[in-house]
This record gives sequence, C-alpha cells and structure tokens, in this order.
Amino acid sequence: MTYIFMSIENSFDNERSDAGLTVREMEIDDLAGVFHLGELLFTSDLYPYIYRTWDEWEVIGSYNTEPDYCLVAEVDEQLAGFILGTIISKGTLVYGYITWLGVSPSFQRRGIADQLVDRLVERLINDGARFMMADTDPENAPAVKFFDRKGFHDARRHIFLSMDLSQHEYYGKLIAYEREKADRKVWKRPRLRPTPKT
Repeated sequence: MTYIFMSIENSFDNERSDAGLTVREMEIDDLAGVFHLGELLFTSDLYPYIYRTWDEWEVIGSYNTEPDYCLVAEVDEQLAGFILGTIISKGTLVYGYITWLGVSPSFQRRGIADQLVDRLVERLINDGARFMMADTDPENAPAVKFFDRKGFHDARRHIFLSMDLSQHEYYGKLIAYEREKADRKVWKRPRLRPTPKT
C-alpha cells in the first residue's frame, strides 16, 4: 500500500461557487453528519489501509484542537462535504496539511471540493503556512487528478506496511498468561454482612 505526498505551488482566487453553496466553519451540530459522511466515503473495501483510521475521534479531535481548519460545505442547508486540516510548525517551517476531504456522492462534480480546499488554503496562508501537503492512495485516481489540478505536485510514494500482531510471538505469550491468570482467580460473590439491629 502506498500514499502520495504532494506540495502546493499556486494561489487561488476568492470567487465563490454557484448559488446555494455555503462553505463555513464546522459547528458542534455538524459532527455527526460529518462522521457519517466519512463512514460512507472512507470504506476499507476500496482502500483498506488508508481509510482504516476513520472514526468519530478523527472528527471530534480535529474539531476540538483545530476548529479553524474544520470546514463544511452546504448546498441548500444540506451537508455536501467537509475538509479537516491542520497547520504544523517545525522550527521556521510552517505548513498546512489536509487530513480528510470528503464530498457526498450526491454533490460530487459541482466544485465543492474545490471550494473547500480554496477556503482552507486561505486560512492556512493567513496563519503563516507557506506550503501545503495532502496524501491519498495512488489507486484513487480521481483524488490524484483533483490534487494535481489544484496545484499539488512533487508526488512521492510512501510504502505502507502492516503486521498481524496476533501472529507475533509475544501476543501468544500474553494471551496464554492472561488465560492462566483468569483460571487462577475464581471470582466469588462477596458475602453480605448482616447489619446489627439497634
């Protein structure tokens, strides 16, 4: 499994998309909708390793720690998409990173992902970022094409490896130890002590 890391090189205009589309900061009432849209989009069938990490904590954690970089898109007050990002400072280097980007299948091919990325880029630039990164599965051709069109370049492959820990020697020893410990300790219901009559 591989990821693609890219950097952004060009700037974006500030024009808004078609009527009815609103891009705004995520609010607490959006958390469940964003999570469930992510569940719909980020399935392990398509990309088993990259999307394995999608859970409610991705949304809650981003919202709690970096709400300025959590945006939602609505079309006629219906959730159409979202973007979760972050800004990272390492010494004098400040860069933005798209953590998650998703658009509902009902609203794809309407420029919603473009608007979400553009708004995030504006915020990151205002906060001092000088370049931006995104990653995706290289087999996700639409995402690779999208990021390339948005100005992300310099693709680099990153190998993703996994290990089945249930096959590791230590795992077996730990399970055996826990079973022995459970067998030695037989749980007994505590006896109730009679209360003295007064």
